[in-house]
Amino acid sequence: MRDRPTAPPPPPSSADPPPASSGSPPHRTAARAAAAAALALGVCSVLLLVLVAVRWHPLLTLDGDIALTTHRWAVRDRAVTQACRVLTDWVWDPVTMRLLCAAAAGWLVWRHAAWWTALWLAGAVALATIVQQSVKAAVGRPRPAWPDPVDSAHYAAFPSGHALTATVVCGLLLWLLRRRGAGRALWRTAVAAAVVSVAGVGVTRVWLGVHWASDVLGGWLLGALLVALAVLVYEWPRKRREAPAGRRG
Repeated sequence: MRDRPTAPPPPPSSADPPPASSGSPPHRTAARAAAAAALALGVCSVLLLVLVAVRWHPLLTLDGDIALTTHRWAVRDRAVTQACRVLTDWVWDPVTMRLLCAAAAGWLVWRHAAWWTALWLAGAVALATIVQQSVKAAVGRPRPAWPDPVDSAHYAAFPSGHALTATVVCGLLLWLLRRRGAGRALWRTAVAAAVVSVAGVGVTRVWLGVHWASDVLGGWLLGALLVALAVLVYEWPRKRREAPAGRRG
């Protein structure tokens, strides 16, 4: 009996998963990158926190020089100072940023029924608020004091809650956009808005004389650290679920 000719295998579909030899899945790469970023940001955050807590003289001197210079500018240029107050109190205020996050979480549930992602997003922002207030209470750094202040703020200085919240919200939303395949125009617009917001809120806090420069840097570092940890938490369950299948292969 003659063998029947074997039909050639169908060409791979674009929907088929890549073969095992093509490299790690995207979520594993994201988890590794998030872990490496969290480690680096954690080291930098702890180092700055220690320097602030022990009142390292070179850091205090640099903070003082920057604060004196920007305060003179703020007193002299009242129009720019007023613009900074509007931006920091309304546009980049932590409440505004949290409302933006809540709107994004609601959109995820309404349009995609992505309950886990929405809860993860809201939980990460809530955790950022707890971390911010806890570090403020632990360090207890006083804010700059001026005989002629142009603005006022409450609670301790380190880290800047405005800078931390803006970094967390913008960072998480950018990651979600990237992960969901945002178009080029939307992605570029979102990146530009995030960079302007995160950098701008830090500048306004120093300009208005309510934070030292290292407070803002601490907010940026801690915020970025929380973003990296949040991404790691999001990706880690998927990595663990697929680990047995990988070992069986």
